[in-house]
Amino acid sequence: MTALMAVADYVPSGRTPIEEPAGRLGLTAMQVRVFRRYHRLGEVARDPDGGLLDLLRGAVARLEPLRGREHRVRYVLHARTFPTVVPYPYDPVGRLCEEYGLGHAAVFAVGQHACASGLLAVDAAGRLLAADGDPDGLALVLTGEKAFTGEAQLVPETSFFGEGAAACLVAATGDRDRVLCYAVEQHGEFDGEGAELALEFKRVYAGALAAAITAAVGRAGLALGEVGVILPHNVNRPAWNQVCRILGYPRERVLLENVARTGHVFCADSFVNYRTALARGRLRPGEPYVMAAAGAGLGAAFSAMVLVH
Repeated sequence: MTALMAVADYVPSGRTPIEEPAGRLGLTAMQVRVFRRYHRLGEVARDPDGGLLDLLRGAVARLEPLRGREHRVRYVLHARTFPTVVPYPYDPVGRLCEEYGLGHAAVFAVGQHACASGLLAVDAAGRLLAADGDPDGLALVLTGEKAFTGEAQLVPETSFFGEGAAACLVAATGDRDRVLCYAVEQHGEFDGEGAELALEFKRVYAGALAAAITAAVGRAGLALGEVGVILPHNVNRPAWNQVCRILGYPRERVLLENVARTGHVFCADSFVNYRTALARGRLRPGEPYVMAAAGAGLGAAFSAMVLVH
């Protein structure tokens, strides 16, 4: 059973008020007020002097259980929201692997589920390790990107992207943070652009994400009330309020404190929130929890992963 041996995150200390990217992107004063007052978004994490390699280094440097186990890492997966995250031919993940003694590992990107690709990468890592049959084999899942283009700074009418990274050391089996179930609701009809498609996506969003969470919890043999906390992707509070209403799940048990502090940190949100939950004592031994995310790119993916701490 796939397990997270360790999770580390890195969020730059720098913060940028949302008015700064909003101005560059041509948002109106009214749109900014909606983001602040309705979506409860105030600032986003930024590292103006660092690149993607610096973000990933920050997370891997904190992944202490990797030390001495580098030779056991068979795969390195970079989960991405966007297909292209750096200019060609720059290869920050390859350089990171060289620096940390992981040059022997198979390295590839996972991006088919956009902002939900982090959960997809954990599932893929677990499947690869199980197929290898090596009980000592490990995989390193990396998440995090730079907000280096206009498209990578704003989710229209929804959220602002923040910068940060996370690193997960994944094993085929383990005693804690074991994956009980992973479920995905895929909607290929959202492959495309246009105002009508965007409106329809917003209409089905909460229901589809709630359906993925319900499916994952049910397939894990649990009732939703047994889930101690949901670690969300940090889009905005109103979206999660709607998901909680559909689920009948207490809003206070969804960890939302990072939404206004960091912004939507691409695929890293659930893992950044994991570290926050751990620090706050919200992950209890033996208690199930859920990581949930949604992504839109080539269609849409609504994902949920049930784990037990």
